Amino acid sequence: MTFQPVLPLPGLAGWNFLQETYDSQLDTYSKSPSIQRDIEYFKEKFAQPLAVEDFLSDPRLRRVSLTAFGLNGEEWKTGYIRNILEEVQDPESTFLQRLNNTQYTNFAESLEPANGFINLLSSEIDTIAARFAAESFELAVGSQNDSMRLALNYRDGISEVVTEGSTGEAVLFKLLGSEPIRAVLDTALGIPADLAQLDIDRQAEYLEDRLKSQFGISNVQELKDPEVVDAVLKRFQILAGINQNFAATSSASTALVLLGNAAAGFGAVASQNLFLSGF
Repeated sequence: MTFQPVLPLPGLAGWNFLQETYDSQLDTYSKSPSIQRDIEYFKEKFAQPLAVEDFLSDPRLRRVSLTAFGLNGEEWKTGYIRNILEEVQDPESTFLQRLNNTQYTNFAESLEPANGFINLLSSEIDTIAARFAAESFELAVGSQNDSMRLALNYRDGISEVVTEGSTGEAVLFKLLGSEPIRAVLDTALGIPADLAQLDIDRQAEYLEDRLKSQFGISNVQELKDPEVVDAVLKRFQILAGINQNFAATSSASTALVLLGNAAAGFGAVASQNLFLSGF
């Protein structure tokens, strides 16, 4: 039986508890039989050079590999994965750059084939296996509390998005292109959902302004500083909790309105429409 993460509290208190117990919980989770079987299978398959076609035809191996890079659920996209692995071999290809997806870029560069084979060093195999265990643990956390999973993803992934040497504009575009990272920033900065409808340059300008006004960030490289990461995630947890409470309260208020007006002439259809309008 796989160990289930312990999350006794929601919001900031729960996040603080998870951070304090993260290492011990991850270690216990990683030793779960199902996780160990997947890791052993992965290591066995990559113990020698593996043909790309053999990788693509093995759904279990694709699942473990993609999960390690935060791409769980993407393993069915065999043709797309093939294209990714082909493009990364071409030094003139701009496909991954245009894709603007850090997770797929990391996946492609880590498994980059040569002459039709994926050849991983033992240290690379160990690193990917450890990433698989950590990502699987985050998925298990997310099954109980999605805000906690998003926070873990941000904590571990922000440095991969905010890379040294990248221009401020390039980093802003990466932040906007990473859905999990953006979800945290949107909540922490109070960014309205309809911002996504604007031109990407306008979105980047707005994000930059909000980072400066909310966290005093004048250079986006500061986003990966531990103190800034901590500040962002604290604010995210607080606001995520408020949003969840507000949503629950709104739904409850709608139900009370329905009950209070049931005898005052609300018909069945009208009552249903009012109830559904809260969702």
